[in-house]
Amino acid sequence: MRFDFSLLFPYTKAMLAKVNACAVIGLEGVIVDVEVDLTPGIKPPIIIVGLPDASVQESRERVQSAIRNTGLEYPRKRVRVNLAPATVRKEGSAYDLPIALGILIANRQLPPACLQDALVMGELSLDGSVRHIRGVLPMAAVARGEGFKRVYVPAEDAPEAAIFPDLEVIPVNSLAELYQHLIGQVVITPQPVLEVEQVETLVQTDFREIKGQEHVKRALEVAAAGAHNLLMIGPPGAGKTLMARALPSILPSMSLEESLDVTRIYSVADALPAGIPLLKSRPFRAPHHTISHAGLVGGGNWPHPGEISLAHRGVLFLDEFPEFGSRTLEVLRQPLEDKIITISRAQGTLTFPANFQLLAAMNPCPCGYYGDATRACTCAPGIVTKYQRRISGPLMDRIDIHVEVPRVDYEKLSDARLGEPSSTLRARVETARRIQRERFAGTTLTSNADMHPAQVRQYCTLDDASRNLMRAAMNQLQLSARAYHRILKLARTIADLAGSPSITTTHLAEALQYRPRVSDF
Repeated sequence: MRFDFSLLFPYTKAMLAKVNACAVIGLEGVIVDVEVDLTPGIKPPIIIVGLPDASVQESRERVQSAIRNTGLEYPRKRVRVNLAPATVRKEGSAYDLPIALGILIANRQLPPACLQDALVMGELSLDGSVRHIRGVLPMAAVARGEGFKRVYVPAEDAPEAAIFPDLEVIPVNSLAELYQHLIGQVVITPQPVLEVEQVETLVQTDFREIKGQEHVKRALEVAAAGAHNLLMIGPPGAGKTLMARALPSILPSMSLEESLDVTRIYSVADALPAGIPLLKSRPFRAPHHTISHAGLVGGGNWPHPGEISLAHRGVLFLDEFPEFGSRTLEVLRQPLEDKIITISRAQGTLTFPANFQLLAAMNPCPCGYYGDATRACTCAPGIVTKYQRRISGPLMDRIDIHVEVPRVDYEKLSDARLGEPSSTLRARVETARRIQRERFAGTTLTSNADMHPAQVRQYCTLDDASRNLMRAAMNQLQLSARAYHRILKLARTIADLAGSPSITTTHLAEALQYRPRVSDF
């Protein structure tokens, strides 16, 4: 099976080869040169330098076995592999395939220029088959940006890289298949360009299936229209989780740019659903309250995205809100304001996007029935107060909408009539978001919840009657400056849903009713 290309290229005396690979740092790809040099000697058989981690070092065994089990010749020389630049940390198994090809080129079994304009990535099995890797989308994006004409990727990951129409994607099933392709014996058909319209959309809960709770549905519609954070408080079984899972069905559809932004995060986190190379539905993340700090914000020896980054452009749902650790909850304060999360390690600092909509649910007390009309609460008053105060005031202040979710009575549950469908609610939300996009055209803002004090002053002006109402509310509800601005943003969203160019007392009154009662927190 071996062909000595030194016969065709007699000038290639040095046993040196270079193959282009890629590292992923945070969410961005970085080109890595895989340099392979063969020198006399057999011990140690292969040396890898260039700041590799343990998984890269392990590629020595995988590469040797894959080459031999493919029927190719592994050189009886000392193999030195340099991953340049040496200042960039290399992790993962994506370097297996480029290292193997570099060895074959240096050993004159492949032509020197066969991969000159290509980027190679893939993990090798011991039998030479090519396995799935994470982070293919950012790797393909940097290949396109750096002017590469084609990329060789595992066949399983080829649809993910085929989103770029001007980049040729070659799906690779095995090292043997790729070897035959590179020497011209077999032609691998390039992966067809991904048709975005044909990508499957995940099934979502429809609002028409939710009985009763009309005021909560209205609050969720307002939250979706302006990207506001929302907290639901009610007894167990009232439908809080069901309504939370229905929220993504009324959120605006993602643009292609937003889909790529979200898919890139899921690609790096290796969290893409099977068979879905591009995410078209907004993310909905619902971590358990036992999640660790690193699991929520991201972390690891070399940080990877956490749940708040996986919820980027979508919803982060925290059920049993007070049961989360206080340190875990307090870390949400910075990303809720800045829309990013910064993680610092000794090796460096990485920033992940975290522009999510917070949706939380909680019981009013440990037993869940404080204030319930039909079932008595068994908690002592001090226990109720302590439970509710597990959530700090500064964090509560960052939640725009607080809504109570009472139990649903039998008449509403047994009613055969369906509620208003999500498609109707989404149409109203889309209209309100379009108004906001036109309002903030030329800026980085996309929704009312993103407004800064300057924009609040410009777009949330009040008439005399509204100012008097706001003044009374500030005194009675003991509102902070942050809460004052959040109420105005919320009133602006309610006005947008009504198609009103200005905020009236009706819009402001509805916004004020979404604030928590002073006695509760």
